[in-house]
Amino acid sequence: MSTKKVAVVTGGNKGIGLSIVTGLCRAGYPGDVVLTARDEARGQAAVAALKAEGHTALFQQLDICDQASVERLRDFLAQKYGGLDVLVNNAGIAFKVDAVEPFGEQAAITMETNFWGTVRVSRALLPLIRPQGRVVNVSSFVSLRALKQCSPEKQQRFRDEQLSEEELGSLMKEFVSAAQQGDHQAQGWPNTAYGTSKIGVTVLSRIQACSLTQTRPGDGILLNACCPGWVRTDMAGPKAPRSPEEGAETPLYLALLPPNTAAPHGQFVSDKTVKEW
Repeated sequence: MSTKKVAVVTGGNKGIGLSIVTGLCRAGYPGDVVLTARDEARGQAAVAALKAEGHTALFQQLDICDQASVERLRDFLAQKYGGLDVLVNNAGIAFKVDAVEPFGEQAAITMETNFWGTVRVSRALLPLIRPQGRVVNVSSFVSLRALKQCSPEKQQRFRDEQLSEEELGSLMKEFVSAAQQGDHQAQGWPNTAYGTSKIGVTVLSRIQACSLTQTRPGDGILLNACCPGWVRTDMAGPKAPRSPEEGAETPLYLALLPPNTAAPHGQFVSDKTVKEW
């Protein structure tokens, strides 16, 4: 087993994820950078492209919707490194505006990937995070917009600092159920599957940070949610104002916060600045 530092980026084969991997390499990350992707061929191709640019990254297959895949990554990290130093939960999906799938189906698939996938990876890998580790959950400014479209009662629940991970999961399930019934707006939910899933990611980050503070005081681990901005990717389309490299700036800032830094922790960060959420 190596004691070498290691950073993991989920969904790292393209878009913002690939730019985060590239940024870690360019910053001279003092350890291995592991690029994960659901599709092995695409992941290996991304690693090869990085190598051609003079950067070294390792590839590990990861489907965040597949528990067995998540456990294989966990076991690889535990056996090879004995821990994990940087985790960037970047993998996610969004349906296009003109998607033909029923909204209930979009809600179920989006929630399973963006929220439950992040939960799945976090439950497996957070126990491996070493002291002074950094965890970045990629959320979106759309989460704040979606929150403001929720009923006052739901807004209050999401902002409740006593909300547990289990209660948050129940809320996410409630949204999917309401979307499948076709009365989600009547029940006080916004009309966006992506935005609601990212509410989940943002609130989950606050809950996870509080848990780390309570269970591992003194370890100096920092965990935050962030918004990369509206970025030109396959997901967001060509009209977005930011390049993937610009989108990677805030995730990289949080992933590379210097040792013995006290903040931010449990925050929603955009343009390297903590935003009220």
